[in-house]
Amino acid sequence: MTGAQPAIRLTGLTKSFGSVTAVDEVDLDIAPGEFFSMLGPSGSGKTTVLRLIAGFEQPTSGTISLLGRDVTDRAPFDRDVNTVFQDYALFPHMSVLDNVAYGLRVRGVAKRARQEQARAALDTVRLGGFADRKPSQLSGGQRQRVALARATVVQPKVLLLDEPLGALDLKLREQMQVELKELQRNLGITFIFVTHDQQEALTLSDRIAVFNDGRIVQLGTPAEIYERPASSFVAAFVGTSNIFDDSTSQALLGRGGVHSVRPEKVSVATENLPLVADRTAAGVLAEVIYVGSSTQLIVDLDAGTRVVALEQNDAHRVASKGRGARVTVGWNDSDIVTLTAPALT
Repeated sequence: MTGAQPAIRLTGLTKSFGSVTAVDEVDLDIAPGEFFSMLGPSGSGKTTVLRLIAGFEQPTSGTISLLGRDVTDRAPFDRDVNTVFQDYALFPHMSVLDNVAYGLRVRGVAKRARQEQARAALDTVRLGGFADRKPSQLSGGQRQRVALARATVVQPKVLLLDEPLGALDLKLREQMQVELKELQRNLGITFIFVTHDQQEALTLSDRIAVFNDGRIVQLGTPAEIYERPASSFVAAFVGTSNIFDDSTSQALLGRGGVHSVRPEKVSVATENLPLVADRTAAGVLAEVIYVGSSTQLIVDLDAGTRVVALEQNDAHRVASKGRGARVTVGWNDSDIVTLTAPALT
């Protein structure tokens, strides 16, 4: 964050449903023009925070500010934000053009002007030639682009996206991730994106807030979240990690506490080949899992711990030795991350 006025400021934001606290005193500033993601498992509070910002829910306590204006008690239509949902929510009886122009129509924009603005919005999502079609004549990705055009044509200060790519297949979702990032960069609008997909958050975001039990447990750039997780929860939830408890850390790392090492930081060699690393341990190759560009190696160490490593599928592969092969694993001290919470069980 810079010294600029935050696009969104949450202060002590709390939401309870009876005895259940869904959001627990969240403080957060989101910068203008930022692509900000809220990441967490189901029930972590991220979607409730989005609904509070949108005005679909009222907080139990705390405040919500939009560019310095307190909007905590304002109705959804009185906040300069718009929301894109996973299910598109398009009007089936309307043309694509009329769907996009609908928000302008509600605001009293003249027909000719709103159609011109709607066509321009369709051009930004590469659907300029689809204006006369009905939503049923579009693919899932095209319908999602229409929903984005409809949400952005009214030029909101903040666009809220509630798992908008969740209904798409993998290939289309990856394509839409690229297009969504390009759209946000071109429009310059603050995007607040809710997802439980770690890869999606890492790919799209300027910053990420990881939620658990209604609180933000880590806030940072994608690289900070992935490379330096603050806790066992973040290390395990965002990607895959080898997490060592205190006793294992002392045996393998020569230090106490809880630590993690990412699989791609773990080197593996057959026992008769040298391995250059700060720390090494012997074990048996327990499982080999082919995942395309790389292979996941699961090694049972003689010390009684199982570790996961990633090996690129090149000409010199430990995976080719197969299960049961004796191997040595290693990692460098610089790749060991100290965690602040006990390892997950």
